[in-house]
Amino acid sequence: MWNDILSSLQEWAPAIVFAAVSILLTTAVSRFLRRRHEATPNSNLGVVGPLTTAALIAAGLVVTILALPIGDAAHGQLLSLFGLLVTGAIALSSTTILGNALAGIMLRAIRSFRPGDYLRVGEHAGRVSELGILHTEIQTEDRDLTTLPNLYLVTTPVTVLRSGTVVSALVSLGYDVDRVAVEKQLIEAAKNAGLADPFVEVVELGDFSISYRAAGFLTEIKHIITTRSNLRKSVLDSLHAAEIEIVSPTFMNQRQLVGDERFVPAAMRRSPTPVKQTPEARIFDKADAAEAKERMHQELTKQQAVVADLEVQLSSSAFEAERAQLDEQLVREKLRLEALQAVITEASL
Repeated sequence: MWNDILSSLQEWAPAIVFAAVSILLTTAVSRFLRRRHEATPNSNLGVVGPLTTAALIAAGLVVTILALPIGDAAHGQLLSLFGLLVTGAIALSSTTILGNALAGIMLRAIRSFRPGDYLRVGEHAGRVSELGILHTEIQTEDRDLTTLPNLYLVTTPVTVLRSGTVVSALVSLGYDVDRVAVEKQLIEAAKNAGLADPFVEVVELGDFSISYRAAGFLTEIKHIITTRSNLRKSVLDSLHAAEIEIVSPTFMNQRQLVGDERFVPAAMRRSPTPVKQTPEARIFDKADAAEAKERMHQELTKQQAVVADLEVQLSSSAFEAERAQLDEQLVREKLRLEALQAVITEASL
């Protein structure tokens, strides 16, 4: 009995060993590539890692099947079955998983947007908080996280808002209000909202009112929500201060009015608005963190290049004084590199 058990173990030992080695190797390589990708997110490891893991799993299964103590005919049948399963899986997922993976590779190659950028895709809008091989995550203006398949991003027009985008507000006023006076107040409102190079457009000449568009250029895209609100507030304050009614000429009210009474709020004394944190700091917290991490990795890449360049100069220098100066500079740059690596490691925890 024991001889039969030992004999069976000896026959199955190669297959068991190959299976165990394959599992350990795949796990180790997957963890290594994941850590490398977290340390250098700008690299292609986000694409190479999953493909490498899948290839190792497939190779491990093939080697294990070949090591099984069965006949050649059974080996061929199992390998054929494995091939059919792989082919079927690829065929069934070609329009989804494979399509999203290829779209992710395309987006990484084009690099039309990065973590922290503000996107508008169809009915979705927000700042990029994560770039994956199969999906892209954005943080919306409601602070929610929306996951968009990469295939959707390459088949739908994507608008990336950059510094210098135009922020505007629409307002409709009656024909009895002088256009020049309106433009003057709207330009002043855009300036008060912090917009550069403000301008005013006449959008539409309606049956009862004129539609004006007060606009200007926003230099800091991170504050787009606050700036939009501030522009509308400034339009209200500026027009009311000039006693210009923001009301339809067809407006009717049952109250009896006296003379030229206007519908503008009474002037009131306003205390200075205390400086407080903008809502974008909380709304786009994950997107800000992703952008900061991206910038740190860019700084790390630059610092590594500086250290490598100094090492080359030091090795090729033939003068003692120059070597001493380069060695001292190299020590400083290496300390800076170590400090930057420590910050990135702490931020990744």
